[in-house]
Amino acid sequence: MNLHEYQSKEILSLHGVAVPQGGVAETPEQARQWWEKLGCDVVLKAQIHAGGRGKAGGIRIATTPQKVEDAARDLLGSRIATPQTGAGGLPVHRLLVEEKVAIERQFYLSLTLDRDAGCYCLVASATGGIDIEKTAAKTPERIWRQRIDPCLGLRPFQARQAALFLGLRGQFCEEAVILMGNLYHLFLEQDCFQLEINPLVLTRGGRLLVLDAKINLDDNALFRHPRRQALFDESQLDPLEVQARRCDIAYIKMSGTIGCLVNGAGLAMATLDMLQECGGQPANFLDVGGGASREKIAEAFRILLQDQDVKGVFVNIFGGIMHCDLVAQGIVDAVGVDCPWPIVVRMAGARVAEGKALLAASGLKVICSDGLEEGVSRMVTLLSLPVSE
Repeated sequence: MNLHEYQSKEILSLHGVAVPQGGVAETPEQARQWWEKLGCDVVLKAQIHAGGRGKAGGIRIATTPQKVEDAARDLLGSRIATPQTGAGGLPVHRLLVEEKVAIERQFYLSLTLDRDAGCYCLVASATGGIDIEKTAAKTPERIWRQRIDPCLGLRPFQARQAALFLGLRGQFCEEAVILMGNLYHLFLEQDCFQLEINPLVLTRGGRLLVLDAKINLDDNALFRHPRRQALFDESQLDPLEVQARRCDIAYIKMSGTIGCLVNGAGLAMATLDMLQECGGQPANFLDVGGGASREKIAEAFRILLQDQDVKGVFVNIFGGIMHCDLVAQGIVDAVGVDCPWPIVVRMAGARVAEGKALLAASGLKVICSDGLEEGVSRMVTLLSLPVSE
């Protein structure tokens, strides 16, 4: 679960990590009140679940109360489009209003999962800021990585090595060591999936401050943090993703035209790979899980029906705990007797013959396939035919 910047900074503050002074505004009047409270030039930052806000006009500097209100009025209610959001952008309902900081140097820090090693990893760079992706791609030697032993945790000497790599010395080096230790404790305590600080800055006044922060919480651990679940912002997701989340369906909207309904994350990934291999473009990732009910299958198919980009549906089911006849009945429940798109179903496993018989008797124009590659190829071929066919 992604958090907004202001939510991330509230958590950071609770763990002893210094952030700029400021607060959240939902109206231009509230933004002006924060300017009056801070008594200095401020930065207004649109709160969306995406990076690249600065280049997209989502970050403004204001030096007078009127300019604060004007900037807030312009940003609130708008949509910010960045490379991470797609052309439609994301809506802005809140602004983070903070003191403007005079920056001497800026750095990059993050804690994330190293999947190859099966452990957490500390990542640091002395060239933080808006072009960190270019730094990682063009000059990877400027990125420092330290794998963290899960039994020992982040040790002070490792944090000190990172601080020295950043070019920090003396007092600032030791402050950075304490900061990284606090970040690691936060990471574990809050069950984070990723924590990114970009940038961490050394101000001209001699302070180490977290200027921007992104925290992603592990969805599988949210049951341990019931209060954190209230931080979820539905407005930052596609409406179909919100609907799927409420039904406990793993669904991610994508840019293609082939709707996919699959049981099991691994099988879903294999299905998307095969679609790409055969020249198709998936419209979504959708995993109903290994033991989905007939009702859940029907709801998942209804989600596909609502996607305006979908031109065909490919169903790939392995019947283990979930029987194929329940899948077939769920499809019939969702569609009825008519569907404007071609439907290709590949089923294998328990009660597959009964499932195919149900689909055949339903009156739906469903093509059944025994193999994954065969079914995907058939789906791609159907979508390439003229509409009259």
